[in-house]
Amino acid sequence: MNQESIAFLIRAKRATYAAGMPPSTPSRPRSKDLQYREGSYLYIDTYLGDIDFIGEEAVWLEGQAIWGMNYYGWMLTESIPDGFSACLKGALLELPQHAPFRGPEIYHSENFIYRCQWEGRPERFHGEECISIEGEVIYRLAFHGGSILSFTG
Repeated sequence: MNQESIAFLIRAKRATYAAGMPPSTPSRPRSKDLQYREGSYLYIDTYLGDIDFIGEEAVWLEGQAIWGMNYYGWMLTESIPDGFSACLKGALLELPQHAPFRGPEIYHSENFIYRCQWEGRPERFHGEECISIEGEVIYRLAFHGGSILSFTG
């Protein structure tokens, strides 16, 4: 991915789930789909589930898929504590330019601590994020992805 594509990805991520965008028409039964378009670029984040969930984000340029990320997240508590969603969305608004996957390495919100670790670069990466409250991890998410190259002939 070049710097223009990364800048688009960051704008798209900040404008969709992290910003509280409501889902569009589902592409699959009971999926939640979030779309962001800007010029020749298109970003779609689609996921299934709520407490435990799985999803995929992808970027297209001129109709050609160029980047994607899969993720699986799960809660480790029976109920979602007040403030959890604000913490997660706040962290996702702070995604780093050099690693535009999820949030920053660490983010604090009220009693919550968000942590994200990864290996790789936008072209090929994997990692995990978690959120804890009072030292207890209550949420985890694993992710991986990278550039998408297609045959042209």
